[in-house]
This record gives sequence, structure tokens and C-alpha cells, in this order.
Amino acid sequence: KRIYSEASSGPRNRKQSDAPANVEPWPTDRAQLGLQAILLERAGYTVHKALLYYAAEKRKLSIPVDDELKAEALEVLKSAQQCAEGPRPLPLINDPKCPRCSLQPICLPDEVNAQREGCPSVNRKLWPPRDDGIHVIAQRRGTRVGVRGSAMQITEADGSPPRSIPLAGVESVSLFGSVQMSTQAMHTLAAKKIPVAFLSGAGRLVTMLDPLDSVSADTRRNQVRAFDQPERCLKLAQALIAAKIHNQRTILMRNGIDVPQTTLDGMAQQIENAVAAKSLESLRGHEGQAAALYFGAFGRAFKTNVGESFNEHGRERRPPPDPVNCVLSFAYSMLTHECTAALRTARLEPSIGAFHVSRPGRPALALDLMEPFRPLIADSIAVSGFNRSEIRDGHFNHTAAGCMMTDHGRKAFFGAYGRRMDQEVTHPTFGYRMSYRRMLILHARMIAAWVNNEIPDLSFLTTR
Repeated sequence: KRIYSEASSGPRNRKQSDAPANVEPWPTDRAQLGLQAILLERAGYTVHKALLYYAAEKRKLSIPVDDELKAEALEVLKSAQQCAEGPRPLPLINDPKCPRCSLQPICLPDEVNAQREGCPSVNRKLWPPRDDGIHVIAQRRGTRVGVRGSAMQITEADGSPPRSIPLAGVESVSLFGSVQMSTQAMHTLAAKKIPVAFLSGAGRLVTMLDPLDSVSADTRRNQVRAFDQPERCLKLAQALIAAKIHNQRTILMRNGIDVPQTTLDGMAQQIENAVAAKSLESLRGHEGQAAALYFGAFGRAFKTNVGESFNEHGRERRPPPDPVNCVLSFAYSMLTHECTAALRTARLEPSIGAFHVSRPGRPALALDLMEPFRPLIADSIAVSGFNRSEIRDGHFNHTAAGCMMTDHGRKAFFGAYGRRMDQEVTHPTFGYRMSYRRMLILHARMIAAWVNNEIPDLSFLTTR
């Protein structure tokens, strides 16, 4: 956009798009020129006309700046201000503009409309956003992370040449243990809205660096109101826990060797009990019974002796006594970080949850969101990693303080974790494929739509 000199004042815009079929500009272009003309007049210029050039067709249009144009532009501005100050409007229904719109992954028109009552079915194919970003993980002791120009630089303590990663391709950063990050890098990543997670050497999430605009005031207000209502908390928790138990049962059926039928039948019964639960306390009891059945048979999914070691201890967290528990705890910590980032993307507050009790420093809603994904992501990584010998017993240090992964073990884990998060799966309700990482964001945004009363019910990912 360029502005004429004082002798011939007036806005001049160049557009790369095609011109409309008639001699009039597009309404959005006309409103933009009108507002620019008003600004010039308020600055003391006399404006008689505006010029608009459509480069695709090499067509130039001259638009007179009159009272009609200015009134039209001010009306558009007033409508835009009212829209920005009011509640988020519901998405359009079966509109041809939606599939190519850059905001489609945010407002989710077909996903929201599919779960709204009384909406016609949508037949068009949706193409979910791809996950082509780089997820940077730094975990070696003494590693330094900084920025130089438009790239992130990672320098290791062994004196090897720094690695340079373009910031334009970075989607998230995870720092483990004593890895250091410069203040300049923090400022740059925050400005680019790239989340940074700081984790302990054992994988416990310590804190996150998030941009200030990661939470919407309206969405947070509606979230607090929704989770202050026990019946709404129960409704969300039932959907989460029923999906979790279903996926746990699927893991045993896929990988378990000689899993007792009584275990599978008992878990199927707990799914029904979860759906019929009358209170959160009752639901937590059914979830605990299903977990006891699941982890009681989980060791049967492993082809090596790590399964026997897990059976001796069962599921223990602090500290993990065996390699399987160690991998599970590490994977759950990474998944907590992923869910927290997904909720921030959806403008939700991770610390205010429905099923998990909110406590200081506890991302309760992130723990809620990850429930259906624990077996699909974390547990599956443990089973496939050990069964394929990608993660081995030699990747762990066994001490009196518990079992911990070595640097080589963490490297093997991150390889398995990255492949699992990038693996695509078909959504049972919406029918398209997307990666597990994008599936987390999708369900976080569906929770946001639910707390904003845009959809009446929620369903979460289950597999067969």
C-alpha cells in the first residue's frame, strides 16, 4: 500500500487477487479504501479519489471518495467493532468459503456443526491442518539454546559446531535438565508465540513459557462458569473416562498375550458404569477399578522380561522402580506438556479442570484432556519401544532412588515419541485423518466450543 504525495493525496492499493466481474471493487477493498481516505482527511489532506490496481488482471479502478463511500466504510468499521466486542459467532453452515479459509482450523465449522443439534449434515471433505513444524528437544547436560538472526542456535558442551534451526519452522521447544536458554531466545520465541517447556532431567514438567495472549477472557470466564456446575463437570468427565477405558481395553486386545476374558469383560462393564455415573466421586471409583484391571494385565503386552519386572511392581510413579514405569512416567510428562500447549492454543486455562481437582501448579484440564490419549500415545510408545528393542534395559540406570533413563535411552525414547505423535489416525466422528498432535489440538478446541455453549455434547478419540 502506498500513499500519494500531498499534491495528489489519496490511497492507492495494489491487490494480487483477481478483479470482480463488474467494474466495482470487492466490498472489502472498497471499505479499506474508504477508511484510508478518512484517515488522510483527518490528517489534513483533501482526498477526491482512490486508486485500486488488481495485478492478476492488470485492471486499474478509480473510486471517487464521496460521502457514500465514507458512510459505508464507517458502517463496516462499526460492525467490526461490535463483532470484536461481542461473543464469538457460531461458524457458518455448509459454506463453500470455509475449506479454503485460513481460520478454518480455529473455528472448526464442520466439527462444531456436526455436534450442534438441528444442523444439516455436511457432505464436503475437510482437509485438517498438517503438522509440518519442528518440535525441538534439547536434553544433554550443558547445552545452550540461543538465537542468531532468524534462526535458533543449539550449542552442545562437547565443542561440536552449533546447530541452526530456522525459527519459521519451529512449533515447540522442550528443554530438559540443565539445558540453558538465553533471555534473547525467550523474548524471540514468546514474540513468535512458540511455547517453551522446561522439564526436569527425569521428564517432570516444571514450567512453561507462554505468550500473554494465549488465554481469551471470554473463554476463560465461560470455562470457570461451566466447571463451577457439577453436572457439566460430570458430563465432560464421563466422556473423557469412557474413552480412556475403551482405549485401554483396545491396547490389551491388540498387544496382550493370553489376557483373561474376565479382565476384558470387567473393563467393558466399567465403560458402562462410567457413562451411568451419578457423581464425580463415583466416576473416579470406576476409573480406578478399570485402571487396576488394565495395569494388572499390562505386563502381558511385552515380549521381553521387562513385562515381568512391571508385574512385580505394578504401576508406580515416584520413583519409577522399573524400565516400563520409567517410560510411562516420562511419556505422561511429555503428554502433559503437549496437552497444555494444545489448551493454550484453544485459549483455555489449563489449571481449571473438570475431572482432576484444581490445585496450585497443577494443569488439571491438561490432565483431563490427556486421559483418552494416555493408552493411545504413552502406553503404546512403551509397548512398541520395548517389543521392537528400540528401547532396551541397557538404556536405564537402576539405583536405590529408582530407575532413570540414560542420555542414549532418552534419545531412543524421543525418536519413538516423535514418530507416534506424527502418526496419523482416522477420527471416528469426523472421518478424516490427522496426526495425534493435531488430534490433541482438535479436541482442545472442541472443549472450548463446549464451554462456550456452541455444541451440546463432546466425544473423544477412540480406536478399534
